[in-house]
Amino acid sequence: MPNSEPMIVPSPLDTTPADARKGRVLVVDDHPNMVTSLAILLRNQGFQVEEAVGGEAAYARLSDEASFDVVVTDLRMDRVDGMAVLQRALEVSRSTQVIIMTAFGSIANAVAAMKAGAYEYVTKPFSDEELLIKVAHAAEKNRLLAHVRLYSDEFKDRYRLDNIVHRSEPMRDLLARVVRVAQTDATVLVTGESGTGKELIARALHANSRRAQQPFMPVNCAAIPETLLESELFGHAKGAYTGALKARRGLFEEASGGTFFFDEIAETTVSFQAKLLRAIQEGEIRRVGENAATKVDVRVIAATNVDLKIAIQEKRFREDLYYRLNVVPLRVPALRERREDIPLLSRYFLRRFDERNETRHNFSDAALDRLTAYDFPGNVRELENVVEQAAALTGHETIGPADVLVDFGGHTGPPLPKDNSLSAAVDAAERNAIERAIILCDHDLGAVARLLRVSGTTLWRKMKRLQIRRR
Repeated sequence: MPNSEPMIVPSPLDTTPADARKGRVLVVDDHPNMVTSLAILLRNQGFQVEEAVGGEAAYARLSDEASFDVVVTDLRMDRVDGMAVLQRALEVSRSTQVIIMTAFGSIANAVAAMKAGAYEYVTKPFSDEELLIKVAHAAEKNRLLAHVRLYSDEFKDRYRLDNIVHRSEPMRDLLARVVRVAQTDATVLVTGESGTGKELIARALHANSRRAQQPFMPVNCAAIPETLLESELFGHAKGAYTGALKARRGLFEEASGGTFFFDEIAETTVSFQAKLLRAIQEGEIRRVGENAATKVDVRVIAATNVDLKIAIQEKRFREDLYYRLNVVPLRVPALRERREDIPLLSRYFLRRFDERNETRHNFSDAALDRLTAYDFPGNVRELENVVEQAAALTGHETIGPADVLVDFGGHTGPPLPKDNSLSAAVDAAERNAIERAIILCDHDLGAVARLLRVSGTTLWRKMKRLQIRRR
């Protein structure tokens, strides 16, 4: 251990305790003596240290929403290894810096851990000074990221992408397209099941565009009676109909310069669709009761949970309007297609519930497993309701699987396969376990094999037989 360290003179206004300023560190190893000695070393240098003997204990520590600045973890541990601890730490907070401790012969695995998001690794045996320097640098990086987040609030508020909680590949691909398309004025058709967050995507498109400082006008077409829809959108002249006591600008004019969002576009009538098509094509509208056209400059985004091609075949939707709207199609994936996001979203909704109600809750692993296994036909909206229901009804700080009230059709887990044979049920259970482990280990099959305690060859054979593909 070094005899001295550079003197740090705190600001006269800085009343934060020294250990809190240095950083909060979690030390993980399956050898208790190693954990104790490292914890003493770091505490003596002013860090706030928590200890976890083994990967399972680390999981329990990391389940707390109060994330760590730095996690120092051994790579090779029984049952739950360092790769799994790394993934869990980054799941709780992407800004947490993870340092991997590894033996000389496992450097390749340590490099793989860095590719998966680890900050640095140290090779055993290492000196106290080497570890302290790396922990100090990692804590400083975490502080810098915190400052960036603090000063980028205005940016995040503008772009609103931080409101879209995700880590899955389908959502990353979707948001990458959002950023590219938003820079244009192209008309966008957002499709997806009910509750997937189509309006959130529309708002992200607007906030990323050159129109971000202008109005964003959302209209739910299903919520406005057909007789009023044209007047609401295009406006009306004085005396255009009974009750029209004065001229009124429509929402299209109010949104001029900005973005107009048509939600539930399939719920409009064919006659209204013809007028809307003209407004989009010509960039002008006619108020009800007037002959003169009024120029408007709006970007149009439409959304629907209906298959418009089927609606066209059934004569419920105009084909020409479909092609005018479908210049850039964006499909929001259903929640069952992005199961990796369910734990993140669940914690996000639970945190919001606790902030509103001044309570404190967390999820057990079994509760998160139950949430992840459910298909959520109502998607993100249903997940939010389930999480708030669980938090409101549980009598404990930790939400367990019994508190998660979802219906698996009479079963306590994922639905059984149509083939009710024992072998089919075993295959379904193995497939579920492997797919979850792949998500947990970020598609690192070596880490998956260690987590499931099987050989790499056995894992490969099972994946081939069960037709499981990794990214």
